[in-house]
Amino acid sequence: KKADRGLKYSYRILFLVETIGSIAYLSRHWKKLKKNVLAGFVLSCVGDERAYSHVQSPFADKLSDFALEAALISKPNVKTYSFLERGSDERQFCSPGIDLPVSGYCRSKYGTFPEYHTDADNLEFVTPQGLQGSYDVMKSVIDAFETCLRPRATTKCEPQLGQRGLYPTISQKGSYDSVKLRTNILAYARNQTVFELCKEINAPLYDVIQELEVLVQNDLIAQSE
Repeated sequence: KKADRGLKYSYRILFLVETIGSIAYLSRHWKKLKKNVLAGFVLSCVGDERAYSHVQSPFADKLSDFALEAALISKPNVKTYSFLERGSDERQFCSPGIDLPVSGYCRSKYGTFPEYHTDADNLEFVTPQGLQGSYDVMKSVIDAFETCLRPRATTKCEPQLGQRGLYPTISQKGSYDSVKLRTNILAYARNQTVFELCKEINAPLYDVIQELEVLVQNDLIAQSE
């Protein structure tokens, strides 16, 4: 239970046989999922190092889409695919009548590399570095939910950061570069999701989370309801 672990949200990891597994699961649980799921991700082909790939939901407007966009800012070789290029279990979770907020995530997307579904495919394409990259993406999304999903600035006008030890006390060339992200977050935090905030200030999700932790601790950012 999330309360027992000090979490704001609960998380469910499914290991399913593609297509028939997700259909069977949805046949039993889709009403509960429809009521409770904020964002979901279908993970497939997540272990190579060639690319980072996002398969959008049907209209590219779900929280899962915004989350992946934010998590992949500054990543090398990012590929975004329309739902028209779907191919894994996002087909079931996003089907008419189900319509869950689910997107697909891959490193190199299935069907885009020559070894896929051939006898040339082997485990040499799966590397610790490739898997770590996928782990970091998914962890940053979870960290965002747990840190502050909808950050809201708590002060009217700019807060005095210097007295809180959050701003340089001596002015010199380049001294403000280190706090630019901090001040941008405070200038833009107005009830949107942290993922949308990342897009607005063009900052990687991981970096924004680190700053939000500091700002929340100093009561300068709060979670909007």
